[in-house]
Amino acid sequence: MIVFNLGCDAEHRFEGWFNSADDFDAQSSRGLLSCPVCGSGKVQKLLSAPRLNLLSSGAPVPESDATPAGSGATRQVAVIDPRQRALAELISRVIAETEDVGTGFAEEARRIHYREAPERAIRGVASESEAVALAEEGIEVARLPFGVIDKSQLN
Repeated sequence: MIVFNLGCDAEHRFEGWFNSADDFDAQSSRGLLSCPVCGSGKVQKLLSAPRLNLLSSGAPVPESDATPAGSGATRQVAVIDPRQRALAELISRVIAETEDVGTGFAEEARRIHYREAPERAIRGVASESEAVALAEEGIEVARLPFGVIDKSQLN
């Protein structure tokens, strides 16, 4: 199995998993590939960084930590687009600097707004109608581009 970084003519980036490079070429020439975001059939391979077994210090991975030869096991690696890195950093910051109030978001936001609870940054879950009602009361809320994440689930 081989993973290629792919992109379409609308500059959407995604991964494609193939049995071989020849398999990619065959599917591409038959017009079987399309962008999962916009459906464009104009898909091409993008440059990929090589996979290196390095520790964060840059030193080679000790043999005992390396994937055993012939085991078929692989390590997960990723090349992150600068925009993805910025979003990941924003998400981490929001999670670190806010209190998760879960499904009680609308109620807690009102309590804070009306000074019935200490002022602090919160995040949680609100329905569309709850968000509209908060805005009508002059309570500023923002929709996050990710679901509520429990801090204990982060690595």
